[in-house]
Amino acid sequence: MKQHSDDPKIKPFKGPAGGWGSVRSLAEIIPREHLPAEGFRELVRQNKPEGFMCVSCAWPKPADHHPFEFCEEGAKATAWELTKFRTTPEFFAAHTLTELRGWKDYDLEQHGRLTHPLRYDPATDKYVACSWDEAFDAIAAALEPLDPKSVVFYSSGRASLEASYMYGLMARMFGNQNLPDSSNMCHESTSVGLKAAIGVPVGTTQLEDFDHCDAILFFGQNVGSNAPRMLHNLRDCRKRGVEIITFNPLKERGLERFTDPQNPIEMTTLSETRISTQYHQVKAGGDIAAMMGIAKFLIEWDDDAREAGRPDVLDHAFIKAHTRDFDTFELKVRATTWDAIEHESGLSRGELEASAKIYAQAKAVMAIYGMGLTQHVKGVENVRMVVNLLLMRGNIGRPGAGPTPVRGHSNVQGQRTVGITEKTELVPVERIEEQYGFTAPREKGLDTVESCRGVIDGSVKAFIALGGNFLRAVPETAKMEAAWPQLDVSVQIATKLNRNHLFAGRTTFLLPCLGRIEQDVQASGPQAVSTEDSMSCIHGSRGKATPASPHLLSEPAIVAALAKRILPTNPRLDWDAWVADYARIREAIEQTYPEVFKDYNQRLFTPGGFWKGNKAAERIWLTKSGKAEFLAPSDLSATGFGDAEGRFRLITLRSNDQFNTTIYGYHDRFRGIKGTRDVLLMNADDMRGAGLHEGEVVALESDAGDGVQRRRDGMIVTPYDIPSGCLGAYYPEANVLIPVEHHAEQSHVPAAKSVPVRIVA
Repeated sequence: MKQHSDDPKIKPFKGPAGGWGSVRSLAEIIPREHLPAEGFRELVRQNKPEGFMCVSCAWPKPADHHPFEFCEEGAKATAWELTKFRTTPEFFAAHTLTELRGWKDYDLEQHGRLTHPLRYDPATDKYVACSWDEAFDAIAAALEPLDPKSVVFYSSGRASLEASYMYGLMARMFGNQNLPDSSNMCHESTSVGLKAAIGVPVGTTQLEDFDHCDAILFFGQNVGSNAPRMLHNLRDCRKRGVEIITFNPLKERGLERFTDPQNPIEMTTLSETRISTQYHQVKAGGDIAAMMGIAKFLIEWDDDAREAGRPDVLDHAFIKAHTRDFDTFELKVRATTWDAIEHESGLSRGELEASAKIYAQAKAVMAIYGMGLTQHVKGVENVRMVVNLLLMRGNIGRPGAGPTPVRGHSNVQGQRTVGITEKTELVPVERIEEQYGFTAPREKGLDTVESCRGVIDGSVKAFIALGGNFLRAVPETAKMEAAWPQLDVSVQIATKLNRNHLFAGRTTFLLPCLGRIEQDVQASGPQAVSTEDSMSCIHGSRGKATPASPHLLSEPAIVAALAKRILPTNPRLDWDAWVADYARIREAIEQTYPEVFKDYNQRLFTPGGFWKGNKAAERIWLTKSGKAEFLAPSDLSATGFGDAEGRFRLITLRSNDQFNTTIYGYHDRFRGIKGTRDVLLMNADDMRGAGLHEGEVVALESDAGDGVQRRRDGMIVTPYDIPSGCLGAYYPEANVLIPVEHHAEQSHVPAAKSVPVRIVA
């Protein structure tokens, strides 16, 4: 099962995204996972009406679907969940947790699905099988003496809307809003930035907007690895002449060339579609400067047009009627010099002019972006600059236009919708108090960064995780792993073994759950769950695969069983009835959020999902001023640190053989790297300047200036097309270099896309 090699191969990949490379990748992983025959049936049902929603990314599921509505990454995720391999109590009898910490992430998860509830035995340093009742009773007993404010309820973005609603409600009834989730680590900068700018925390576009746009601005998102099904939309746009202007430090193959694996002609003729019409390799943290350059051209051209009596370049009528603080932003743009813009962006004035010309001529522009914008110290300002550009020409609230953040986990946006948040203002508190007859906490809860602080300083006493691999995903790896055993309680709800499970608290349980693709049968029969995609559409999902073990419980069943033991009896809430019939959970969600979930059960399996609505898309601005807000950025660099001799900006990256912390293999095909994840991608000129040679093994050290020693050893220097002064290394292995306090202002998203580091022998 091991794919790691002592003889790694690094060779440039010349093919397109998609194409035969994707087919070969699937042909390799499906037999490796020993996918049962029903697994092929499930692939056909993936992302289809009455089928199941992909457990990987959150890209929308179209009503007019393809014959195979899954991508390479989605198929890997399905094979990974339906694998024939099992991690049984016998496995844990043979291995201590200390021993397993020496295993690689891939080998831990590749061992297979968990089959039994497990209790950690400190005397033997092993997990041992236990009954579900034993687990729930012991967890409740361990939580009982703790201050509710010291308990964290974390959730992964894969949990369904039903399980997430129950989980958030349980936490608030327990007495806190310590509800960090995956969003805290990726798109919280979007939630904060868009909310302040246009009054909603999510993007305003829908899939049909791809049919109406005539230009797309693309920032910091690797579509080929992180949301490959979007390539179909981008391909269709290019076929009808849409300009796609990309700003990204690395050349990502999915944004360069694509061959549609579902198009027989393209596959037979090996034809490709060029995706980006302009590709600008902006420096890490240089997007604010690049967007300021475009804005500067627009303002200067508008001056010239007005003086010459030509049509305006800016949409002055829209700006006057719908926005606020444009004058302050305009003054900032005019005062910013071209020298500063070119230095901070790493792009020339001519390159930015070429982009600005396309934007100025386009009538409807979408701005697509990912964590390349959000995971910076100035991540919120990155998002606000995207909005600034769109507002300048009225590109919000019209067909084919608007901000389009690309979420990662399959339901990370939906969890926020149903109450997984540490912020009281995002939850209808009075409504849930009336609905369930309790007093909900008003005190802001802990987000991810604050939870990490609490684990390190000891103020967090218990950590309950509904999925995920928290210890591996967060920054400050060494301190977090050292502090975790001091927790009084550690509970992990999961489908497979991961590194977080190898660090036990005083009372520790590992609880295996059903996967979304598996049949979930309760008292009323087979159940369905639901998720929300990146474009705010709600989809039903029905699993039909045989469960990996008869000893598994569903996530709603686990949450309900725990809630019944840690909460007082509530005559207004029947947890058992909810588990017996998930439609009752959806009825409760509709009662809490009637504007979003009207006729929830009736609309559950609407082809393409049902849209929850978006006021900003109607040009109704739910901001304090009642208008969309311009923001003058405080700095041209989003990094939060300055340049210094020997200091580099490290960008953490994902391979196309992984999804977040889940490693499917050791072949990053698009980057030509096979057999290892211990690579350091480096500009060739920077290599020469540092006296380094290809294949040389070095270490990276943190250059945060806080006196803490952080180091990542054994990295293979690899020349790569990356801007000077920038480095690339894989996530999550590089997280050891990120200080917990190196995060986005306001949103607290770890600033993993520009980490200050130095190279050492």
